[in-house]
Amino acid sequence: MGKEVVSVPKMSKYPLPFSPAIKAGDYIFVSGQPGFADASGKEVSGIEAQTRQCLENVRQILEAAGSSLDDVVKVTVFLRDASYFAPMNEVYRSYFPKDQPARSTVVTGLVVPSMLVEIECIAYSAAKGHRPRRRV
Repeated sequence: MGKEVVSVPKMSKYPLPFSPAIKAGDYIFVSGQPGFADASGKEVSGIEAQTRQCLENVRQILEAAGSSLDDVVKVTVFLRDASYFAPMNEVYRSYFPKDQPARSTVVTGLVVPSMLVEIECIAYSAAKGHRPRRRV
């Protein structure tokens, strides 16, 4: 089983040493996605808006890999503050309305001061016959 870097040309490039996602066999490992800025770099404020932006980033990455949110089997959510749990959950539920993936939520410090939430996930795409599209 080889590994393939999934890149998303439309997303802003972070000058950090990691890939948006790696496809390994039938699994797609999506790196933690911040929600503090949109694709144009404009700051996004508030936990609901940042959660939505995180999940839109995840959606774009999965689509670039030939997958979708329906294929997500595991999610990890990192929150700056426990008080963000309920509003994050409301937005999250709208992206995963049924057959929710397994999930962990961790309250922790985040690298960027304006970052309120970060979301990473693992998707399994073999069941629906998805094939990766390599973007370079």
